[in-house]
Amino acid sequence: MTSIVGREPISGPSAWRGDELSKSAEWIYVLSDAERAELEDLGRRFVADDPDLRTVTATDYRFDACRALNDECARQMDTGRGFVLVRGLRTKEYGDVMAAAIFFVMGLHLGRPIGQNQRGDLLDHVIATSDKTLSDEGALPSRVRDRLPFHSDSSDVVALMCLRGAKEGGASSLVSGTTVYNELLLRRPDLAPRLFDSYHWDWRRQDPDSPELTYTSPIISYVDGVFSTYAGSSMVFSAQQYADVPKLTPDQVEAINLFDEISQHHGLPIDMDFQPGDVQWLLNYAALHSRTGYVDHPQPERRRHLLRLWLKRDVGRPLTPGFGKHVVEMGEPTGPPLAGGRFRIADAVTVNDDWGV
Repeated sequence: MTSIVGREPISGPSAWRGDELSKSAEWIYVLSDAERAELEDLGRRFVADDPDLRTVTATDYRFDACRALNDECARQMDTGRGFVLVRGLRTKEYGDVMAAAIFFVMGLHLGRPIGQNQRGDLLDHVIATSDKTLSDEGALPSRVRDRLPFHSDSSDVVALMCLRGAKEGGASSLVSGTTVYNELLLRRPDLAPRLFDSYHWDWRRQDPDSPELTYTSPIISYVDGVFSTYAGSSMVFSAQQYADVPKLTPDQVEAINLFDEISQHHGLPIDMDFQPGDVQWLLNYAALHSRTGYVDHPQPERRRHLLRLWLKRDVGRPLTPGFGKHVVEMGEPTGPPLAGGRFRIADAVTVNDDWGV
C-alpha cells in the first residue's frame, strides 16, 4: 500500500458538483411497483417475526424484485458518486414501525448494522429532543435544530430514512470530499499536505458515554489511487479543550478552516428536501453530509424525524492506517453495552428522548 500526497486533482465519478448534479434526477432511484410491494411484504413479515436486531441477517429476508435496487445502491456507494436517494415508500400509510422494518431490511442487504452509541443501539434517531443549540454543553448534533457543518459519521455507510420533515428548512446537504480537496489543492497547494496529518477528534461530544475523550485520524487518505475523506472541523476544534491534546499549528487551523469553507461554497453541495419515505444511502469516505437549520412543527408528534443506520460494509477499500474512527470496530461499543439499548424494531423506532439531552 502506498500513500502519496500528490499535486494533481483527483478524478472519477466521486468528484461531482452539486450545481451540475442537481440539474438531473440521476441520483434519485424511484422504486417500481414490484420493488415497493416486495419491500412492504418483507416489512410486514419483519414486524410479525420481531427478530433480535443484533442477530437477524439478510438471508432471513431475501430480495427478488429488489436485487437491481440493491445492486445500484451498492454500485453508487462503492464506485460511483458515493450516494443515492431511494424514493417511493408509502410510509404515511403503514406507520413508523413498518417503515423502520423496511429500512432495517434494506440495510441488512448493504452491510452489517453497527452500534451507534455505548448502549449498542443499531437504529438511532435524528430529531430535536430539546431546545438546546449546538454550542450548548453536551448537545449532540443529531438532537438539535442548528445547521451542521459538513462532516463524516463513524461508519462505512450512513443511511437516513425520513419519517417526517420539518416545518421549515432541514434540507439534507451532501458535498463531494474529492471536489472539496481538489478545490483546496487549486487554491492553496501549500496547505493540502496538512489534511494528511493525524488529528485528535472529540469522541466525548459524539457519545456522552465514550470510554475516552478523543481518538485520532487524518482528514484525507489516499492509498493506491483510492481517495477517502473523514471530516468534521467542529470535532477537531472542540477536542482542543482537553489538556493532553496537542495544540493545532497555524497551518493546520488554516487548512481545516479552508476545507470547511470550501465545502460550503456555492455550487459544490447538493441539497435535497426529504419527503416522508425517502431513504438516503451514503458512503462516508466519498461524500460529506450536513443539513440546513430548521424549524419544527409545534406539535411534538410532527417533529422532523429521521431514522439512522450505520453500516459496516467491507469492499476492500484501502485506507491509511488509523483512518476514521478506528478506536473501535467501526462504531461497536468497546465493552458490554450499557443498559438501555433497544433491540426490537418496535422499541428501536421509539425516540430515546433521554439521549443527548
